[in-house]
Amino acid sequence: MIQLGVDIMKNTVLTFKQAKEKGEKLSMLTSYDYSTAKLVDEAGVNSILVGDSLGNVILGYEDTISVTMEDMIHHSAAVARGAKNALVVCDMPFMSYQTSVYDAVVNAGRLMKEGRAGAVKLEGGKEVCPQIKAIVAAGIPVCAHLGLTPQSINAFGGFKVQGKTEAAAKKLLEDAKAVEEAGAFAVVLECVPSKLAELITKELSIPTIGIGAGNVCDGQVLVYQDMLGMFSDFTPKFVKKFADIGSIMREAFAAYDKEVKAGTFPSKEHEFTISEEIIEKLY
Repeated sequence: MIQLGVDIMKNTVLTFKQAKEKGEKLSMLTSYDYSTAKLVDEAGVNSILVGDSLGNVILGYEDTISVTMEDMIHHSAAVARGAKNALVVCDMPFMSYQTSVYDAVVNAGRLMKEGRAGAVKLEGGKEVCPQIKAIVAAGIPVCAHLGLTPQSINAFGGFKVQGKTEAAAKKLLEDAKAVEEAGAFAVVLECVPSKLAELITKELSIPTIGIGAGNVCDGQVLVYQDMLGMFSDFTPKFVKKFADIGSIMREAFAAYDKEVKAGTFPSKEHEFTISEEIIEKLY
């Protein structure tokens, strides 16, 4: 059990590499604000992903495509202020890197400089390797993302497991090797058959972080609202609820609402006092 308040080693790109070499598993969770990031950090989680999933779970967008650079910078900076030991990885939003290598480097730089991220994450394989190379050359660590890449959901025709045919599996493996060659320090594998994820993990010298890719990956990532039962619009198959915080929150909100309307909150213990003599002088 982790003791809160004790010093935990600062996680960096180097510690990710060392974990892979030692066969140690890496943990990653999303966060989008200061207070949650602080709790995740204190729990000892290796990395915090400021995901463009904030479009769904924080901003109420229908997809991640609507997320802007300003959204990501705003939330990344808040997370960075709360994370002391976890490596903060910030998603590059849709069309912030696909347009050109120049745009990719400029926007990655903004996420680091204004968003205070420790690394950026972008979706895609061979087609984005020029961007990965240029961003890494600028001194910015890059985490790649393969498999089900939500920003390409329209091209996929929905949320579907990727790499199930021979051709698709071969392309995923080739893309994984390509992003490693381009300089990515890790790669997220989303909605990939576990056997394929296992092969990719064995073939790469950089860590694989799975989400719906089985337990053979070097690490795992989940959206924290999913694993705490706080987001009910849809629940992916790969999500395990580690606690039902959503129900606890609803019950607490309902109890508050009831007491306020009944006039029982606040009670005397929540009030501040003033001398009766002062009050009398006001009449």
